[in-house]
Amino acid sequence: MLLSSLIGQPQVVALLESAIAHQRIAPAYLFAGPAGVGRRLAAQGFTEILLAKDPRSPIPSVLRQRVADRNHPDLLWVEPTYLHQGKRLSAADADAQGLKRRAPPQIRLEQIRELAQFLSRPPLEADRAVVVIEDAETMAEPAANGLLKTLEEPGKATLILIAPSPEALLPTLVSRCQRIPFRRLSPADLATVLQRNGYEAILQYPEVLALAQGSPGEAIAHWQQLQTIPPELLQTLTHPPTSLKDALERGRAIADTLDTEAQLWLVDYLQHWYWQQRGDRHCLAALEKVRKQLLAYVQPRLVWEVVWMELGG
Repeated sequence: MLLSSLIGQPQVVALLESAIAHQRIAPAYLFAGPAGVGRRLAAQGFTEILLAKDPRSPIPSVLRQRVADRNHPDLLWVEPTYLHQGKRLSAADADAQGLKRRAPPQIRLEQIRELAQFLSRPPLEADRAVVVIEDAETMAEPAANGLLKTLEEPGKATLILIAPSPEALLPTLVSRCQRIPFRRLSPADLATVLQRNGYEAILQYPEVLALAQGSPGEAIAHWQQLQTIPPELLQTLTHPPTSLKDALERGRAIADTLDTEAQLWLVDYLQHWYWQQRGDRHCLAALEKVRKQLLAYVQPRLVWEVVWMELGG
């Protein structure tokens, strides 16, 4: 991934290219901004340059592929994990195994210890080691404190933390990182990214674009989630129930058809829909109550039956 090809983030490109040109690479960076706007792509492009023998020359395709595959000996890419039967699983692994997830993944203390061990040896091929930590905000306090010790003496390495904002991390971590701010994309840049990646069909869904709020990644995620909802069910839910029977049938249909993750997405979609169509604050508040109850593991069918009875009253 060429860093200069990053769309909609000119300040990011300028800051990172300037660091390379002047050979002023910071020990740690914080790539802060909304999800889906290019933080991971920028981290990958910057990593390619940092691991290259000559950062000012074109990046060899072999190196680019090794970074994309995460199999370079001087690169450690850390993702939040689930703990299942004593084993750590990434979100992709959990999906592949069809595991039901009751709590969000997190960066664990064991992963930070492995990171420190990785950095304790000298680089094998490149001039420096590179560590990328995705969703750094998911670190619990013990893991964050462990990372702090590494940031104080990173050795011959550069760490890149990816998070939604500086406020999502401990101030002591933020103070040791150079901040690289990412912004939401303009409608034109958003459309360009979607078209270049084969998702131009999303441009026909204004509700999806509104939910994405300038994030191509979020637009794709919302669109993919939309495809999993039966169209006839979604059409029914965009109108208030007409009777008690209708409300109860809706609750049963949602609970029987959708998993918890899809139901939480449905809350976002319906909040947007009812606000745009009716400007109803009461509806927004009622659906927000649904979100909180689902996250608290209240029985989903009961939650939805109650909210539809309330909205149909």
